[in-house]
Amino acid sequence: MRIGVLADTHMHSFKDIPQKIVRTSSTVDLIIHAGDFTTMEVLNGLKQLREVKAVQGNMDSAEIKSSLPVKEIIEVGNKKIGITHGSGNPWRIERRVRKMFDQDKVDIIVYGHSHQSQNKVIDNILFFNPGKATNSFGILTIEGEKVKGEIISSRG
Repeated sequence: MRIGVLADTHMHSFKDIPQKIVRTSSTVDLIIHAGDFTTMEVLNGLKQLREVKAVQGNMDSAEIKSSLPVKEIIEVGNKKIGITHGSGNPWRIERRVRKMFDQDKVDIIVYGHSHQSQNKVIDNILFFNPGKATNSFGILTIEGEKVKGEIISSRG
């Protein structure tokens, strides 16, 4: 399964999303968004491309915050993916997002907030941040026990 991963789109309109993200998102099996859409129009636009699993971010509108959770756990194959936006200073953000899932057995944590991409395994958990959407996005590929994360430039 190929999953497109976005965070921190910070856009007011779906048409402002980089075309490379739109093209790629229409070819994946699922889209995960780790918050900071800003407006419902961006969320609704993504839902026109594929199924979307998403959480709210600190910069989202009241409408989005009332319709999306702060954290979510989904199962893809035999892997559990924890999704949250994150908070605070980018320094040691992995530690803070990990605490959100302390009681959950997750294999992958998808998060945003820092605007810095991350694709790193810490204590057998893949920490995956696609970065700010105007700069980058991600693809997670899950095939049985194998998980691969890839950060892709959204420019060009």
